[in-house]
Amino acid sequence: MAGSSVLVLSVLLAEDRPNILWITSEDNGPHMGCYGDEYASTPNLDALAAKGLIYQNAWSTAPVCAPARTTLISGVYPPSTGGQHMRSMTPLPSFMKMYPQYLRSLGYYCTNNSKKDYNLEERGKVWDESSRKAHWKNREPGQPFFAIFNITISHESQIRRRPHKAVHDPAKVRIPSYHPDTPEVRQDWAQYHDKMSEMDATAGEYLHELREAGVEDDTVVFYYGDHGSGMPRSKRWPYNSGLRVPLIVHVPEKYKHLAPSDYQAGGDTDRLVGFIDMAPTLLSIVGMTPPEHMQGNAFMGRYEADPVDYQFGFRGRMDERYDLVRSVRDKRYIYIRNYMPHRIYGQYIQYMFQTPTTRVWKQMYDEGKLKAPQTYFWEEKPAEELYDLEYDPDEVKNLVESPSHRSVLKRFRKVHQHWVLETRDLGFLPEGEIHARGGDKTPYEMGQDRANYNLEAIFETAQMAAGRDEVSIPGLLDALKSDDSAIRYWGALGFLIRGESAVQQNKSPLLQALKDESPYVRALAGEALGRFTEGHLDNVLETLVGASNMAEDGVFSAMYSLNALQMLG
Repeated sequence: MAGSSVLVLSVLLAEDRPNILWITSEDNGPHMGCYGDEYASTPNLDALAAKGLIYQNAWSTAPVCAPARTTLISGVYPPSTGGQHMRSMTPLPSFMKMYPQYLRSLGYYCTNNSKKDYNLEERGKVWDESSRKAHWKNREPGQPFFAIFNITISHESQIRRRPHKAVHDPAKVRIPSYHPDTPEVRQDWAQYHDKMSEMDATAGEYLHELREAGVEDDTVVFYYGDHGSGMPRSKRWPYNSGLRVPLIVHVPEKYKHLAPSDYQAGGDTDRLVGFIDMAPTLLSIVGMTPPEHMQGNAFMGRYEADPVDYQFGFRGRMDERYDLVRSVRDKRYIYIRNYMPHRIYGQYIQYMFQTPTTRVWKQMYDEGKLKAPQTYFWEEKPAEELYDLEYDPDEVKNLVESPSHRSVLKRFRKVHQHWVLETRDLGFLPEGEIHARGGDKTPYEMGQDRANYNLEAIFETAQMAAGRDEVSIPGLLDALKSDDSAIRYWGALGFLIRGESAVQQNKSPLLQALKDESPYVRALAGEALGRFTEGHLDNVLETLVGASNMAEDGVFSAMYSLNALQMLG
């Protein structure tokens, strides 16, 4: 009886609700013909754009696959759930579902082919099928479907695969101003475009299947990339180069009442949208009110919301390296806040250094063969960055010190600070504390508990610590005495950020911090003392090595300690 009821509901839904097809591709920005790239060859997606709507300002929220997909599947910012760090496998509160679970409750047949890569634990049945064989064709007759096909051929790993027979001429490719112009860099960029063409051909096959099955007129189609290109300074970096993605939406005539309010076949829109908006948009299309815990806004369907003025991005741990960066953009500017400015942009990440561009770029920097802006990636970061995307699309002319942009800078600072507090950003805790501080609570629930997570005080200390000014040193000393381990963490980090002079003048409190009950405070104090003082190396090494055993001390303590040890040389 239950099965027949679901089938009847499914038939009714099929008449009233569209099928939805998501075609996604990995590691690519809008380097496509329909986005004005004359070097690109993407005829199938160009044809989709010619009858659909192009989003010129779509953002992936995170510049790397797992946290970006975490945003998609949940409709919640990963810094709110604790899922911002790569492959962190964070539990969700019981009241939160992944969006396919909402769709399945309405009778949709939901398939994923096949990459998941969420930083969240799955609870219960999420997909009807998720595998390389998953397909909407396997649904019951008349049942509406939601299907994802993930195209991996444009992934970072493919643009460096050799040997490779070039299709696009490396001599004609545009090199961003932050990359050196070398044969290796040209080949990587040209090969990236070759892979984009192969990706486009695969996308064309999925679109052809709709036509062949006679369901094209019943299916809303989305195509998007999962973050910027796999080249260094795009992937993993929350600049526009790492977060801007292609997004094309086609709505068949039958469902034009569900189309975005600015929909025009063959047109484009400058509306700001992001991955945070995708889950609410899906639910809006099928007629379900997006749950209150979702933090984005539907941009089409029954519950389409008003356009927003900003989109937000973030960077946390990338594989083995820690960082904390937040970014905000409007239609013209992007603001970036670096909370670990003492770490260079191009921290050594083993996977990233397999790309020839990364290796030759670093080699040329070490040999003194580069000039600004090609040197920036290998140097420490400023606390703040502000770029005018209209006049500086490569994001290399930092306007933070520009007198004529002071009002813009102040506006973005305020917007950024409001977002951190409103979303209860957990990124200001060491990764291990994200999971341990709440006890039996999930990280999200812990973050909502102001008694357990005093974000206002922690965030204030983090802003002070990352500022690098000497006048804040008394505040950092006070932070080292706090009862809250996260505030002590930022106190220690503030001294490490300021470097030799500040550390040498405050050895005594840092030596005390080397005995802190928090392994993360100890790691920071140890790195500061080991790098910038003499006579304490044995004590520092004993502390750091003692906390680097993954089996005994846990993976998070070990990662912090091992990173600190590497910085000691």
